[in-house]
Amino acid sequence: MTRAVRTATTLVVDIHSHFLPRSWPDLAARFGTPDWPWMRHLGPGKAMLMVGAQEFRPVTAACWDAAVRLEAMDRDGVDVQVLSATPLLFGYERPAAQALECARIFNDAALEVCAAAPRRLKSLCQVPLQDPELACGELSRAIDDGHVGVQIGNHVGPRDLNDEGIVTFLEHCATEGAAVFVHPWDMMASERMPRYMLPWLVAMPAETQLSILWLILSGAFERLPRSLKLCFAHGGGSFPYLIGRVDNAWRNRDIVREDCPRLPSSYIERFSVDAAVFSADALALLVKTMGEERVMLGSDYPFPLGEQQVGSLIRSHPTLPPATRAKLLGGNAARFFGLDPEPLASEGSRAASLSA
Repeated sequence: MTRAVRTATTLVVDIHSHFLPRSWPDLAARFGTPDWPWMRHLGPGKAMLMVGAQEFRPVTAACWDAAVRLEAMDRDGVDVQVLSATPLLFGYERPAAQALECARIFNDAALEVCAAAPRRLKSLCQVPLQDPELACGELSRAIDDGHVGVQIGNHVGPRDLNDEGIVTFLEHCATEGAAVFVHPWDMMASERMPRYMLPWLVAMPAETQLSILWLILSGAFERLPRSLKLCFAHGGGSFPYLIGRVDNAWRNRDIVREDCPRLPSSYIERFSVDAAVFSADALALLVKTMGEERVMLGSDYPFPLGEQQVGSLIRSHPTLPPATRAKLLGGNAARFFGLDPEPLASEGSRAASLSA
């Protein structure tokens, strides 16, 4: 794989990457209940993420070893990477006190990874979203400790993002100035998609569109402050490509617009998406639909469904103007997460930060 070509003035920020600690406490023993996630190491740099006795996903040292991560970032010309836990660790289905304890374990572990290069590695916390009060408290603690925002799942059981408790939490995020990254998880209709990673290929995009539409059609965006910084993973799922259908339904069916006072597409200004769409045509449509200010590089590193050479889709795009590419590669993310674009805007300072 070739090393990415970059200019000295283009900041590159990958907002969608995942981490796992190398190990963590035995949660099944701690809480006395089965089927908690844990890591089964298989040899140097290789492990299997487990859920109880079931294998969930093979993983490598890129998840927990900052040196491996930084080497890949240098190879791909990435200045800053924003880390978040894999959603399997959310614990939303557990008692809230247990999910809070897990959030603290994994939030502290994320900061430990970032401590290897604090100017280049930033982290999103997780919270016990099933309990808004506990979630608000952990968010505030995590932001004070140095996290730049929070990653949340797109629903908590049957509660979607328009749930009053979740709206309360999102209001608190706005108050704290914390960016919110929404990642799909616990995908729908898994019994109909037992093979070929179909839950990731079909249900994940649908889950994300469902989340966005709940915020729009329920009127939740009317109640949320405009200062809320909200971003959805995987290019917004199927939403950007089907918004015309939604607008058409709103115009022609009163049951679609009963709680939504404005054309659904007019709410696009209220959120951003990452650029993990893996197709030049899809990226062009995404930028046209969302606007060039609301799309940010996101790779899903280091998993196989992620972009294997981070930023290559944006860098090699045949029609995006250079100024638009710069926004997508890092300018938008610097604004969204409150990052200083100057210290890492040159190759020399980027390399020097390895020893920070």
